[in-house]
Amino acid sequence: MGKSLKAAVIGTGVISKQHLSFLDSSDHSELVGVCDLSAAAAKYAAETFHAGQAFTDYQAMLAETKPDVVHILTPPNTHQKLVTDCLNAQAHVICEKPITPTYEDFKTLWHLAQEKNLHLIENHNYRFNEAILKIEEMVKDGTLGEVQEVEVRVALGYREAGGRFADRNLPNPVHKLPAGVVHDVITHMAYLLLRFMPEVDRVAAAWSNHGGGDLFKYDDLDAILLNGQQHARLRFTCYTKPECFTLFVRGSRGYAETDLFQPYLRTVIPRAGGEQLSPLINHFVNGWDLMGSSVKNFRNKVMQRTPYEGLHRLLDQTYAAILHNRPMPVSFEDMDKTNRLIETLLAEENRV
Repeated sequence: MGKSLKAAVIGTGVISKQHLSFLDSSDHSELVGVCDLSAAAAKYAAETFHAGQAFTDYQAMLAETKPDVVHILTPPNTHQKLVTDCLNAQAHVICEKPITPTYEDFKTLWHLAQEKNLHLIENHNYRFNEAILKIEEMVKDGTLGEVQEVEVRVALGYREAGGRFADRNLPNPVHKLPAGVVHDVITHMAYLLLRFMPEVDRVAAAWSNHGGGDLFKYDDLDAILLNGQQHARLRFTCYTKPECFTLFVRGSRGYAETDLFQPYLRTVIPRAGGEQLSPLINHFVNGWDLMGSSVKNFRNKVMQRTPYEGLHRLLDQTYAAILHNRPMPVSFEDMDKTNRLIETLLAEENRV
């Protein structure tokens, strides 16, 4: 059992279970407090995940528990003040995405973290999913060749009646963000694209509200991004089935694809059998891997495991980095490029 950091959590919404389960099981952390505006929710989370205390006032939690690290898991419109107050309380901050509504707001928080000599981390969890790490390795070792095309595609039924985004009587706070409900996932889409195409020269983004009405700003995004001869596409829709979160990376020698909601890894690359036999070998290898993925996905469904496996990996590396003074797994450059790209996608001059 090594040294641990005192951790606290603000917000007990859906994603909190993933953060709290990590903190409850990690040797790197001691969960000293959980805060939520709902006393019942805070108490339940504290009891379930063995936190020291439950609070409804985060300032009281900061003062009483003096955490080393605070996880901010509240709606995005609350992040600016919460992050500021936590940094001023001398706590490192791990914040859910999007960290702020705008790029300038992010830079303000980053400068404050630098002044305080503290770490500020935006949750880029899907970067650390097993399939993404494998595709990155295939790019690094030359298996795919030079990256030529990247596509990130998300389909989510946010317009469906009864969903948390379609309720007019209790509008979700995400609707107030610059990209509306698309802002709920655009951070994930942007940082995944940038892992495989780090620079972007030109952007053309089509933002649409196909369903109409004044609740949704947008329910569809189709964006083309270019960097020299490299091409990329970001695609979000509320209207296609089944729901998916796919990444496609095509290089000069082959391509790889995965769906983070139903994890698999399909690769088409040169095989040892040469040009004539490579297609057959690819079919065989991918077929075998897909069968294995089907069994694994079925087991995950039964065990109620989610696609957030990368979050535990990210948090573990983050706590280890703080304890041992190592570079953060999500760097300032990663967050800066991601938030700058989102601002570029929203800019009027880049719309079509």
